Amino acid sequence: MSFAELVGSLRIPVMAAPMFLVSGTEMVTAAARSGVIGAFPAANARTIDDLGAMIDDIARDVDGGAWGVNLIVHRTYDRLDAELALLRSAAPALVITALGTPRRALAAVHDWGGLVFADISTPEQARRAIAAGADGLSAVCSGAGGHTGRYSPFALIAAIREFWDGPLIAGGAVSSGAGILAMRVLGADLVNVGTRLLATAESRAPEGHRRMVIESTIADITTSDTVTGVPANWLTASLSRHSGQPTGIDFSGAIAESKAWRDVWSAGEGVGAVRAAESVAEVVAALSAEYEAALADLRISQPLSTSE
Repeated sequence: MSFAELVGSLRIPVMAAPMFLVSGTEMVTAAARSGVIGAFPAANARTIDDLGAMIDDIARDVDGGAWGVNLIVHRTYDRLDAELALLRSAAPALVITALGTPRRALAAVHDWGGLVFADISTPEQARRAIAAGADGLSAVCSGAGGHTGRYSPFALIAAIREFWDGPLIAGGAVSSGAGILAMRVLGADLVNVGTRLLATAESRAPEGHRRMVIESTIADITTSDTVTGVPANWLTASLSRHSGQPTGIDFSGAIAESKAWRDVWSAGEGVGAVRAAESVAEVVAALSAEYEAALADLRISQPLSTSE
């Protein structure tokens, strides 16, 4: 299936963003069954055996829906080859690489017929990913939860579209159907939605994290590089627990047990749209209704007249 065919098969052009320590089997399968792409970071599995069990469960339970996986390709991450070997038989439609060149995953993913998208946050990173052979780009714009982008989607997507007309995923503070449509108008083919799903029943976030998301607004988000050494968006109330000493980027251990991410909780600037603990299916249904309403508003809108 081509990327265009994959997007065309969806209820709305959305991927449930692969969220560290949050997205798991439950969220991926619920998203795929609801008509959007479910995705999770392979690093959420503490061991390679745990990952194998997750992959088997997802492949069995998605019921024909589309799913993807986020793979760390940083030089310090020593599980990549084992993860790719496990994914081979399940053959997810999408692999999103992060924190390094996508070249490390291309041969294996293409062998099973999947597509490799590179996580990027600057035009320079986008150019490098394209040169390395990525099938598409996943642009992290400002406002995204967790590790966030520097640039507004208005600027970043426009800059990328100057030199890339291929498949493009984009995300950053998108928590409504109107936001999904806006990203499409800007030039994204598929839209990452994360924070809107943080408090769902299928989320693996701890209860305190989910409750804090429901109670927070945009004013309760702080961007800081003191946790991991990389700018990220955090819930301010949880950030106060952190010592202020960044851990730096090191993926040589079992990062699913990362103390920093367990104790300090992330969310994007679209957190104000989360008002209750819903299911993934309920959130997707709401986003779909909002998306259709936004489309209808565009259809009936009349251009402004500058003269009679």
